[in-house]
This record gives sequence, C-alpha cells and structure tokens, in this order.
Amino acid sequence: MLYVWIHEREILEVHMLKEKSHFREELPINVITAHIEEYPTHFHDDLEVVYVLEGSINLKNGYYNYLLKQGDIFILNDREIHSFTRTDEDNMVMMLQMDLSYFSNYYGNLKNHFFVTDMHDEDESLDVLRNILGRIMMEVIEKGYGYEHKVIESTHNLLACLLSDFQYFAMEDGKFINENKNRANKVLAGRLRRITDYMYENYTRKLTLNEIAEREHLSIYYLSHVIKEATGLSFQDLLSFIRVEESEKLLLGTNKKIGAISEEMGFSAVRYYIKHFKTWFNMHPQEYRKKYTDKPNTRKSTAKYVRCSPQEIEEAIRKQVKGVYNDYIKGKKPEPVIVDLDIQSAMGKEHQEDLFIGELLEKDDMKPVARPYNLMKSLKEALLASGPNYIITTSGQNVETINSISILVYNINDFIKNELQNAENREKIFEICSQYEEEGEFLIKCQGLSGDFNVSRYKISQKNIVTAYQEGLRAPGVASKRETLISSWSTLPDVEFSTITTSEALSIRSTMRGISAEIILIDRQ
Repeated sequence: MLYVWIHEREILEVHMLKEKSHFREELPINVITAHIEEYPTHFHDDLEVVYVLEGSINLKNGYYNYLLKQGDIFILNDREIHSFTRTDEDNMVMMLQMDLSYFSNYYGNLKNHFFVTDMHDEDESLDVLRNILGRIMMEVIEKGYGYEHKVIESTHNLLACLLSDFQYFAMEDGKFINENKNRANKVLAGRLRRITDYMYENYTRKLTLNEIAEREHLSIYYLSHVIKEATGLSFQDLLSFIRVEESEKLLLGTNKKIGAISEEMGFSAVRYYIKHFKTWFNMHPQEYRKKYTDKPNTRKSTAKYVRCSPQEIEEAIRKQVKGVYNDYIKGKKPEPVIVDLDIQSAMGKEHQEDLFIGELLEKDDMKPVARPYNLMKSLKEALLASGPNYIITTSGQNVETINSISILVYNINDFIKNELQNAENREKIFEICSQYEEEGEFLIKCQGLSGDFNVSRYKISQKNIVTAYQEGLRAPGVASKRETLISSWSTLPDVEFSTITTSEALSIRSTMRGISAEIILIDRQ
C-alpha cells in the first residue's frame, strides 16, 4: 500500500481539566495513534481505550500510577482523571475515544458502567480486544469507501466484548483488577453494577448501607458481605473511595478550599476527607493540588505528541495482531506499479539507477535478498529505465538492434527497506523477511517492440529467501544430509518459460507476496 505522510509534532492546548471531544456526525469515535511525549492531567465524558503498540508509557489514573507496556490495553472510564508521560523508550500508543451519548442508545447508560482489563491476564478476551482494535486502526488509516460503517460495526463488537468480559472488578493492592470469579455470575455482576451506579449518583449526600439494602431487597449483613467479597472494600470504605476519587476534579480544576470540597463530596468533617485522601493518594489534598497545579483557574497545559504515519501504524499492527493484518491485506487488491516505457525515447540517453534498495543490497547480511540484483548486474547491460522497485536494461544499441530486454522487480516498500537498513544482524533480517506479507503487482509495458519473443522468468520467492536465512543461521552439523538437501531445494527459484508475440508493445505482469524478486529475460526469437 502506498501512503504519503508528513510527520507533524502536534501540540494540543488543554484548558482546565476537562477535555472536550469533538466527533464527526457520521463517526462517533476518535482515533489517535501517536508517539506521546506528554499528555497532561485531564478527563472527558467519553470512554477511552488505550492500546500500547510499541514501547511503554506511564499512565497516571487517579491516585494510581501504571507502567503500560507493549500489548497492554487499559480502559479509561467516563470522567476518570488521567495523564500520560513517556518513559526512557520510544512508544506508539493508540487512543480510541467513544461518544457515549451515541452508543448509549444501544447499550443503555454506558456512563454507569465500569470496565477493567487485567494487563497480566492471558485471557483470550484480551486477544479479541487487540484484534478488534487492529481492525479499527486499519480501516481508519485506509479510509476506504464506507469505512465509517465498518468502524462503527467494529466499535459495537468492542463494546460487546467489554460488557461481556471486562466490567467485573475487585480491589487488589490499592488498584482495580478484573475479577474472573464474578464473570460467571451474571446476576451478582448486575447487582454490583446497580449498587456502584447508585453510590456514584448519590455520594454527595448521606448514604447508608440500609438504604441500598432496601433497594436491592437484601439484608444489611448479606449486602455488606457481597460488597466486601466482590470489591475487597467495606461499604463505607468504598463510599469514601468514590468521594475521594470524585474530589480530584474539584481539587485540580477549581480554587475551592479543602473544607468546601470535603463538604461538597459528602464528608461529615474535613478531617475524614483528609484521612481518606491520604489513604488513596498518599499525601494531603493541599500537597496534591500544589504538586499537579499551582493555578487551577488559569491552568493551561499542552499535550505533546507526534502522530504516527500510516506505514508505522500498519507495521505495528502487523507485529502485534498479525492475523488481522494478514486478513486485511488478503482482502485488498494491491495497487500495481505501472511502468510505461517508450524504447525509442529511452535509447541513447544516460540513465541513473534509481533502485532504492541498491545500496542496501551491498550489505553482507543481505546476500539471500541480493541474489537477483547481483545476477542482473552481472549481465552488464545498458540501463533503459529504473525506479524504486525495478530496473530495465538491454544489450542493444538502438531500437532496430534490440534483441533482448532484462527486467528486475523487487517487492519491498520503503518502510521495509528502512527496517532492513537498520537491522543489526542476520537474525533480525530473517525476522523481517519472515513476517512481511504485503502483496505487490508490477505492470511493465515496453512501447516500440514487435515480433516473437522468448520469455524466461526467474522468481526468488519469500520462501526461498527465508529458507536461505534459516540455513545460514543453523549451527554446523545440526541438520542431516537429507534435511540439508531438502533445504537447498527450497532455496531454488521458480523458473518459467513462455513465448509472446507483439506488434507494437510488449507487456509483462509480475505479482509477488512478501520480500521477493523476479528477473524477466525477454529475447527475440
């Protein structure tokens, strides 16, 4: 796939804490995939899914700090205060925001749902999330006809997965975790959601366990046991946690005094607010305010990130969710490289080789990939034309004396070329050659040729190249003679012979998958 992309360092100005999301009428989601330097403390009214594609990122979510690593998925629920800062390594992070006002039409009030992913859980549901997010990213960067409908459909699938497997939680070591034991009991899960919803809606007033027990038609003792067993907190501790959590918005986003915030949050005395705030944030509210903002009412911060190019995103998806990438690539018709060569005009002119991988193929570690290039160079023919992926040469001096034309095409795009250029060793090159699956198509038309021609095709496939690297990396004496013989056969190119008759122009088509190359020798009969 061919993309044109200009890297831009984006600076987003954030006023106060609340970030206003703007959604297009036909697309109720926003997707940003970027290298994040810093994203200051903020919250929004949307559900946000964070997916780390490469590297790592620091996430502060309320009172807890997380280190998100490659492959991790984190759900930021409605109105949760959070911020991002980069670590010592580069990162690529997908941030998907969903317009809850739109999707709540289908799933009820999503603002009252609470989703938690366990980043250390190897549950298949996490792979499902990765696959869905990968599909959304592929559709967004391609922007094909009607892609909005596909993205919305995938987002519905994402929400269905979240509702099914990621809204059950407990407290462990001071943070929320996904609680597997509650998944099987849908009745209990529904009851817990109703209880926490009610507590979030009424935390600012005096709220008792007895009131909720009456609503749920349960005894106080049983309700207390249910809350403790499910969340790890007593009812009063859970209520205090909710009040402290919600107070953070006023603490950082306004100039209100600590006493006023305490009263507004429903605490009977400011000392209780300070006590519980210290329990969760490990510092006094005033100290916390000073640490994160000195002038809350005039707060103006900048989010600094560089949006990733489509090529970067596609490559990250290929590595992270290979199945999605392969399915997507197989479903796309490749855009062909079309070369329309006028032999008459090309003859007698000096041409400069433009094959962008020429220098790369000079590296010792690139010998299996460079074999077709070296064979082509050994012909020592005059250059007729060249481009990033092809070379066309001839042994003739003019149109009348042209009896042969040689064509070399390589299926390597500029992104993979850079990956190979930066590869430290043969092992890394082998990995790149094994994983790159993109299809390439070449249509070459040579104007001004007529007559009968023999066509000899010599194709080095991805399998040939990968096998050659495997042989080179294998320790001496490990393989049997039989295995060595079979491997040597696997490195042999596919050879094909045919004839073609043309009156005005000779047309040649070549298709390949993965890192591969083809030499096409055309000789007059």
